[in-house]
Amino acid sequence: MKDNLNWAVLGTGVIANEMAQTLQKMGKKLYAVGNRTHAKAVVFAEKYSIEMVYDCIDDMFLDENVDIIYITSPHNTHFQFMEKALTHGKHILVEKSITLNSRELDEMIALAAEKKLVLAEAMTIYHMPVYKKLNEIIASGQLGRLNLIQVNFGSYKDYNMTNRFFSRKLAGGALLDIGVYSLSLIRWFFKETPTQVSSQVKYAPTGVDEQAGILLMNDAVEMATVTLSLHSKQPKRATLSFDKAYVEIFEYPRGMQATITYTEDGHKEVIDAGDTSDALYYEVCDMEKAVSSASSDEIETLMHCQYTYDVMKIMSDIRAEWGMKYPEEE
Repeated sequence: MKDNLNWAVLGTGVIANEMAQTLQKMGKKLYAVGNRTHAKAVVFAEKYSIEMVYDCIDDMFLDENVDIIYITSPHNTHFQFMEKALTHGKHILVEKSITLNSRELDEMIALAAEKKLVLAEAMTIYHMPVYKKLNEIIASGQLGRLNLIQVNFGSYKDYNMTNRFFSRKLAGGALLDIGVYSLSLIRWFFKETPTQVSSQVKYAPTGVDEQAGILLMNDAVEMATVTLSLHSKQPKRATLSFDKAYVEIFEYPRGMQATITYTEDGHKEVIDAGDTSDALYYEVCDMEKAVSSASSDEIETLMHCQYTYDVMKIMSDIRAEWGMKYPEEE
């Protein structure tokens, strides 16, 4: 594998801009950009001095100079772009939610394996140093057994049924947009994937999930609760309860600090690790290491593709229970 990997970004939104800025901080730059609206790609390329702008998105997949594509388009477009990218030999990092459902993900995992390519979701939680540090502390046994995780994620979106958050045509809804973070955090700390899941849902007028509550438990009898809302602000906070302490994580998913409170005497320990502003930097570093690795075990350790699969399976099962489908699934 060559030393300097060429990144292309598909999309020109907030994450694409952050990606361009991250590479600049690393002394690199994006090689290429593509967007469904060509004019936006041209403006984006001028802003970041990007060498290659494609007249047609499909040209990105055919460009032999592209090593990794970061797909940042709406998640109901991911499947078609992922399939084309993998078919033409490109490693891909894909914004959450990686696909609409586990059936789509199954197909893409099989294709990536066939082509011997890295397919990963850009899930911040799997790369931020604070979560890795907490797992080291948990593994040491000093906190005791994990019993319960409580996770809140609520944002206030204007009650405008034409925006993407409430649009069925753009795969809107709380579960795929913000619930994926909550479930990924739970999967990160759970010893095993949940095997029992129950939920409640409140629908927006468009038919997508506006608000949801989820209960989860695995065979190790670790339990978790999730509350999600697209129209009611909540603090981005997670609490992990152990036999000997509880851990509060603030401003997840891009957290950089956690507080451990010990049950016996109430003393606190503050864990600082990483920097919120470097969230995408950690993802890029791990992805480049994965692409350069010949070891499937190392790739899994870096990118946690099994966790991505587990979370997508949970979300797909929940939506199946709700009977909520997107147009692509009907």
